[in-house]
Amino acid sequence: MRSPYLLMSLLLLLLFGCQKDYEAPVPYTFTNKPGAGKFTPAIRSAMEGVYRVTDGAGLFGDQVALKWTYTNEGTDTTHYLSVFTGLDAGFFNLEINAKADSLAMAGYWRKLVNTRTGLARLAVRVRHSGRLQPFTGSLVEGDTLVMEGVYGDQMTEPAQKLTLAYSRPLNRRPFSIMAHRSGGRTSDLLPASENSVEIIKLASRLGATGIEIDVRYTKDGVPILYHDNTLNLRLVQKNGLAGPVENYTYQQLSSLVRLINGEKIPTLEEALETVVSNTSLEFVWLDTKYIGPMDKVQAIQQKYRQKAILARRNLRIVIGLPSTDAVESYEALSDKENTPILCELDTSITRNLNARIWAPRWTLGPQTEEVKAMQAEGRTVFVWTLDEPEFIREFIAENSFDGILSNYSPVVAYYHYVDQ
Repeated sequence: MRSPYLLMSLLLLLLFGCQKDYEAPVPYTFTNKPGAGKFTPAIRSAMEGVYRVTDGAGLFGDQVALKWTYTNEGTDTTHYLSVFTGLDAGFFNLEINAKADSLAMAGYWRKLVNTRTGLARLAVRVRHSGRLQPFTGSLVEGDTLVMEGVYGDQMTEPAQKLTLAYSRPLNRRPFSIMAHRSGGRTSDLLPASENSVEIIKLASRLGATGIEIDVRYTKDGVPILYHDNTLNLRLVQKNGLAGPVENYTYQQLSSLVRLINGEKIPTLEEALETVVSNTSLEFVWLDTKYIGPMDKVQAIQQKYRQKAILARRNLRIVIGLPSTDAVESYEALSDKENTPILCELDTSITRNLNARIWAPRWTLGPQTEEVKAMQAEGRTVFVWTLDEPEFIREFIAENSFDGILSNYSPVVAYYHYVDQ
């Protein structure tokens, strides 16, 4: 009998395997200056939680999860509020409104399964003694936080009412939400291309606490980020080059090739520097797409693990081993000390390598007994690449895996944070 997980994966491949010929432009450009507004750490903390949706439930579902994230640029920190919905892989990306004299935010909403997007504005209120009033930063018994505002469709001025009322705290059980291809797929029409520096900076706003990045070598041996076997119009703008990225030097790729949204193909060092210096991400999975020596990737991994330690960052950087070729490259290393690895192959190979992380594909199902056995040995277990909302909900509810790798990190974030 065929596994229902395998059948579902085949269906998803048929539905989403081809690039969609449409656009979903982000209708809002943030203009906030870092640190602006009155959102103190205490206020941001109070705002995080699961909220009931009254006005707007038809489009966004009957509950949502609110979570703050941030990015750093030098000494400046910019805070963002993400809202994860239960419908159509939806999310809001909101920023502090620096011009407002109250606790107000503005941004956009988006649904990843289609092209629906629009503007949104929210203000923080408190329901006190049955009346809504501005939130001043303190709550007394009986008060309820309320996010009140409006949303629009596409580029139209927001006019539809949106009301969210605080229900309960977020689920804080330790769990890794990992975004595929550095934050999300180019084919899902995000405002940044997959495997770019820009998508890495966006990843936490899409719900991710970690990312998986695809590593290849250029002709002159520079580790870069790129998913597919060849340069193609799915991932890059028309440029006159064709064939594998391994056929070109880094200088050729840097000068002549641009990703779909105009970014350069980044080096692995540029990507990890961005993670360490600009984000709050806690995990990086280096997916081995190349065949050959691993020593350069190992050296870069160790360099940025040390940088993270010096920056007092809680960050794990691991080399993924998805194939026997990758295992052979790892075993050929002269020094394996301080080289954390993740094994996607079976449990026996994982044990033989003493990999501290096992990552089976999701179509194999929950594998509850195997997962428990590996965790009992002190190993972490992730599952990949899971995009189907119902199975995401099921796997999280079963509380067996330690994390999920997905193209739809907003969906994983939603089901994780609302889980009870």
